[in-house]
Amino acid sequence: MTGARQVPVAEGLFTWPSQQPRLIGAQCTSCGLVGFPAGPSCQRCGGEKFTEKLLSDHGTLWTFTTQTFRPPSPPYDGTDTTDTFQPYALGYVELPGEVVVEARLTEPDPARLAIGQPMRLAIVPYTVTADGTEVMTFAFTPAGDDPAAAGAGSADPGGRPPQTHPVREA
Repeated sequence: MTGARQVPVAEGLFTWPSQQPRLIGAQCTSCGLVGFPAGPSCQRCGGEKFTEKLLSDHGTLWTFTTQTFRPPSPPYDGTDTTDTFQPYALGYVELPGEVVVEARLTEPDPARLAIGQPMRLAIVPYTVTADGTEVMTFAFTPAGDDPAAAGAGSADPGGRPPQTHPVREA
């Protein structure tokens, strides 16, 4: 929507407007835990003092799922209908050394996504209000040219240790 008025979905989630957008996190001054979005207290120590922290604009796809049908309203507030709904993907993106962020993914095709895939932050349209204002939100988009290949076949996606099964004693 070129020329339309654009606003962020919520204040304080990401830098706006910006040619190089960043998510705005909070770092606990007591224990150093980074959180996103900022909350009233630290999830680790309960501290209530934070410093603003601009988070990395790139990360690794930790896991994802797809939404193939229109969610119920409320809480979903899209302007689409059951007939016009477009499937989308949701994922958790691990920002290096900071936090894991839940976000919409710009790539809806699960065949083009892979756990361990490099991702980068994007600001994308969310909805349009009755007065024509375009509401913008954050999402993550594949960072490489071949998203399905990135991280595919890795025994250690995202740098985490391989999963193990519990040992049963006889």
